[in-house]
Amino acid sequence: MDLTIVSLILAVGMLTMLAFGVWVSFTLIIIGGLGLVLSENYQVGLLFSTSSWGASTSWSLTALPLFIWMGEVLFRTRLSEDLFKGLSPWLGGVPGKLLHVNILSCGIFAAVSGSSAATAATIGRMTLPELKKQGYSERMAVGTLAGSGTLGLLIPPSIILIVYGVAAEVSIARLFIAGALPGLLLVALFMGYTMIWGMLHKDELPKHTDSQVSWSTRFKALKQLLPVVGLIGFVLGSIYGGITTPTEAAAIGVTGALVIAGVTGSLSFHSFMDSLMGAVKSSCMITFILIGAHFLTLSMGFLGIPKELASWIASLNLSPMALIFYLTILFVVLGCFLDGISVVVLTVAVVLPMVDAAGIDLLWFGIFIVLVVEMSQITPPVGFNLFVIQSLTGKNILYVARAALPFFLLIAVAIALVTMFPEIVTYLPSNMSQSG
Repeated sequence: MDLTIVSLILAVGMLTMLAFGVWVSFTLIIIGGLGLVLSENYQVGLLFSTSSWGASTSWSLTALPLFIWMGEVLFRTRLSEDLFKGLSPWLGGVPGKLLHVNILSCGIFAAVSGSSAATAATIGRMTLPELKKQGYSERMAVGTLAGSGTLGLLIPPSIILIVYGVAAEVSIARLFIAGALPGLLLVALFMGYTMIWGMLHKDELPKHTDSQVSWSTRFKALKQLLPVVGLIGFVLGSIYGGITTPTEAAAIGVTGALVIAGVTGSLSFHSFMDSLMGAVKSSCMITFILIGAHFLTLSMGFLGIPKELASWIASLNLSPMALIFYLTILFVVLGCFLDGISVVVLTVAVVLPMVDAAGIDLLWFGIFIVLVVEMSQITPPVGFNLFVIQSLTGKNILYVARAALPFFLLIAVAIALVTMFPEIVTYLPSNMSQSG
């Protein structure tokens, strides 16, 4: 059968199954099996078992459930609530006031969660009711949460960076280091926009001011921040300094989160079991998706689709910038319908050969993918994070999308900046100790 027809059958089959709500992992496995049959290779069971073992036994993947568990511990104890109380006294006098709590809380929580949806859900449950009660613009509160929630994909330890690192065979420690400056760039862009908005819309901010909070009150509030910030600093510092591998740092992070939660009195047997089961469920879901993607990649290899696609792209003589432009559109469209991890595992096998052939640094490309997937998570009118926030607020999805639009554009600005100045991504990995 002609390869174009086979590719069309597989693409239509995959889109149809996803449209009908079939699990991503099941869809990938079924389409992979269909691809093998169409290539006249009937050893489907044997190839699936072999590829499943290869996809799930990488040592680098052991960091994944540990980092997820660390985030679950913080999510299910009062440590996340302490973030709001610790940051509030410091931000009352800044233009935009407590709206910045959304941004900074998401940035800090992202560094221990690694998940975009978990970051948005956890911080949103805590901040949105409080901001509404104090009289802040609800639309801006939703917008800052939607934009900042995507930081969970980028600020290390990022689950999606672990997945990309395993798929692309790029050092996860170097990816973590590379994600730090772009993550801080996004936080700066979000806070800068919020400050400008605050100065132009003073009527939509509470009339009272927290700018007169005493320094003693502020320093007392720091006590609530220190445990979580200290844990983040230790975990990431040990990776950046080359002292530990990401897997070792993840184990330290889980232990630290449990100790801190226990010392502060917010860890119970119930919350411990909930966090453990939450981590198991999330880890199994991601691993199942990875197994499906690995099987589909194997199937496409038998069909020769990646090779043919790479040859076709090469025949177009696209410049690296043109290739990046078209890939950006592809990832944004996919991100409207799938979560970030699914987007990465679905596309990496096909995209990496052409990216490598174009001479694009795979380390830089990993951060680029995450930034574009971040943007896709809040792409109007649909986006994965938008649905998470809609469930929190009960607002119409179009309301949430309009609120998130400025932050969607700010992420686009960040993508343009790292494309024009790739050193934003590559500077730290090339100047710091590296650990695989």
